[in-house]
This record gives sequence, structure tokens and C-alpha cells, in this order.
Amino acid sequence: MLNQLTPEHDALRATTKRFIAEKVNPFVDQWEADEIFPAHQVFKGMGDLGLLGLDKPVENGGSGLDYSYAAVFAEALADINCGGIPMATGVQTDMATPALARRGSAELRAEFLAPAISGDMVACLGVSEVGSGSDVASIKTKARKDGDDYIINGGKMWTTNGTQADFCCVLANTSEGASHKNKTLIIVPMKTPGVSVAKKLKKVGMDASDTAQLHFDDVRVPQRYRIGEEGMGFMYQMEQFQIERLWGALNCGAMAQRAIDHTITYTRERQAFGRSILDNQWVHYKLAELQTEVEALRSLAWRGVEMVVKGEDATKLATMAKLKAGRTIREVTDGCLQFWGGMGYVMDSPISRMWRDGRLTSIGGGADEVMLQILCKFMGTFPTGR
Repeated sequence: MLNQLTPEHDALRATTKRFIAEKVNPFVDQWEADEIFPAHQVFKGMGDLGLLGLDKPVENGGSGLDYSYAAVFAEALADINCGGIPMATGVQTDMATPALARRGSAELRAEFLAPAISGDMVACLGVSEVGSGSDVASIKTKARKDGDDYIINGGKMWTTNGTQADFCCVLANTSEGASHKNKTLIIVPMKTPGVSVAKKLKKVGMDASDTAQLHFDDVRVPQRYRIGEEGMGFMYQMEQFQIERLWGALNCGAMAQRAIDHTITYTRERQAFGRSILDNQWVHYKLAELQTEVEALRSLAWRGVEMVVKGEDATKLATMAKLKAGRTIREVTDGCLQFWGGMGYVMDSPISRMWRDGRLTSIGGGADEVMLQILCKFMGTFPTGR
């Protein structure tokens, strides 16, 4: 797939990198210190350039391109000097809106998808809960019918963009049936009475990205805010996870590449014992090993992209790529940090920020253990009866 990228893909990458250099990176350090970035401002700038709806419907302001363009965008976002802003952008494009774009009614897409694509609305995803992280089937949030409305009660956790979002794509139980058939995705405007941000979470990394715990207390929304069919929410969310996990693999691969590139530059310039750090066989051999791991990750991720472009089910490869991404970014950033010595352990070092931010990949969007469980099911080795 990489060999099939066109000058249009290259132009998209260049546009994204130019926007980042001019409108994002000069302010990243301050946004990291503030533990939040101005999502509406940044997303509006991206929206004006057509970056937030590359593979979304033309009738909603998207470009209607195939997924390979969104994949190039995911990689280019790694040029941002932190992980939190790329992740927040990925939520907007590849985590909170794919089901809306694919399954939402024309009316619903016009009301919420179009302003998300233009950057006039910020989106968040409400799936994980305090007691239900990677175990999506066990969520407790409920939505009961009352006339033409749903009344939602419950809460969500680890909600990226949660303190700034205009709407949340909420997964809620709408019946008492089987856990895979009783859930529905519902768009909930964040200014609806009963929606509250319980707290903004302080994290180990991803500092510039705001992460919230949300409460829903008798939140009333019209049933027309439902995405697709009632009871199909679990399946729709699994489809969204496929795209989310590919996004994570693509972005992590590019972040890992930046870690290696930064480290080569640093170790070439840094002198110790009369020669550069890079001029030690262990160092340049280790970097070569890490480079090989990054290439393997990118190849796996882009194979998944090719399947999505062809309309094939990429769940297996997306799961493998997500697992590989979490392992690779941990190995690469930790290995590179070692070669920075003491400078690698200070907060304002680029490699330490990558090290902190990249650690989330093995947890968010389904932990490594969940990826292994999914893959074992594909292999037919997962214990029966579970």
C-alpha cells in the first residue's frame, strides 16, 4: 500500500506538517504545562484545511476519499511535539465519529458530523466506565425510553476531549438482553441538562490532552440521536475500534520513527570518552534493531489500511497492529531514552515526553491482554465457553 501512495497523499502530508509547524508546535510546551490545549481553535484550523473529514461523506463536508488518506494524516500528526494533541485529533476523526458517519441518519450527520468535520464542534467518545474499561460488554450506563426520548443514567471514564467536547458518542444499555445485543450508540450534546464533568484527570503522560470522568443524571435526548439500529451499538463500537486501533498503530509507528531520528541526532552530537555516543557499536546496532521493529509495525499497519480501503474486514490485522504498536513504542522510547543519559530523564526532553505519552498505547483502546484475547479467538485457541 505504501508503494501506491500518490502525489496527493504527499501533498496532504506536507499540508499537515506545515500546519503543525506554524499553528501547533510553537505552543505545545505551554499547552503541556496547562494540561489542556484549545481544541476548538486547533480543530477549526484543521477543519478549514479539510483535514478532519478526509474519508467522510462529501454531503457532510468531508472529502469522500479512501481510508489511505486518513492513514497518512494519522502518521503526519506524529510531527506534533507531544502525544496528547494527536490522540485528541484521532478521537475527533477516527474514534468518536466513524459510526456516526457510517450508520447515522442524514439528519444526525448534518447536525453533528458536519460541524465535527468543519472543526466547529469537538467530539468525545463515551465507552469506558470506572468498572468497565477494556471489558466493553460489562458497561452499566443505561438509556430507557420515555416517549420519543431516551433518559440516560450512568457515567463514563477516561474520556478524551471530555472537558471541551460539544457532543459525546455514548454507548449505553437500552435493554436487559444479551450483553452483545442490548447496547446502543447515542449522540449526547454535552450541554444537555444532567451531563456533568465530574473531574479532569491528571495523568502520567498525554498532558496536553484533557481527560474527563463524566456523569449522566436523567439526561434526556431524543431517540433520533440514536446511531443506526437500537441494540446494535456493541457491533458498531467494534467497527469503530477497528479504525481506532489502526489509527493508534499508524501514529505510534510515526512517533517511534521520530524517537529514533531524534536519538540519532542527539547521540551523534553528544560526546563521551573522546567520541560521539553514536560511535559505539552497541548504540548504532541497537538503533538498527529498533528501526527494524518500526518498519515491521508500519508494514503491518499499512496492510490493515489496504484491507479497509478494499472494504475487507481488517479486525485481525488491526488487532495485531495495535498490539505491536504498544510493544514497539515502549521498546523504542525506552531504548532511545537510555542513550540520552540524564537528559533523557528530565521532563522537558523530547524523548522523555515520547516515553511517557507512548505508554498509553498498551492500555487505551483495548489493553494488550484484550488484543491477545481477540487474536486467540481468531486462532481458535481461546478457551471454549468464554
